[in-house]
Amino acid sequence: MFALRRVRDHIDRHSAGPITLSDLSLLAGMSRFHLVRAFRAAYGDTPIHYLSRRRIAHAQDLLRHANLTVTEVCMAVGFSSLGSFSSRFSELVGESPAAYQRRFADGQPHIPGCYLFMRGVIPQSGRSAAGRDGHSVGP
Repeated sequence: MFALRRVRDHIDRHSAGPITLSDLSLLAGMSRFHLVRAFRAAYGDTPIHYLSRRRIAHAQDLLRHANLTVTEVCMAVGFSSLGSFSSRFSELVGESPAAYQRRFADGQPHIPGCYLFMRGVIPQSGRSAAGRDGHSVGP
């Protein structure tokens, strides 16, 4: 269980960067297939879906509070494709990222995106490679 917690904590800390299933399996000291099964049994989700949910939750915060475009939010949370980001966001939240952002556009001043980049809230590099070849955990 400690190894799975270490994997989950790693995903939590580095969700905006590229995370591969191979790296996570090395971190846990188990095969990729066993990691997926054990992670699902422990947390109710695969590492891929857990990472995706973490990224979408971070995107929701940025869309509500930051003065960033949907594309900037997409890249800031670790997605490399606006299409996959929008699809996954809509699937989990029930509306498109743009509609979600408009719903919270209340005329209040938002945090400038340049400030978030400058303060390190949003990483400027380390974009996730999109792929479903079994090696990439991020969409």
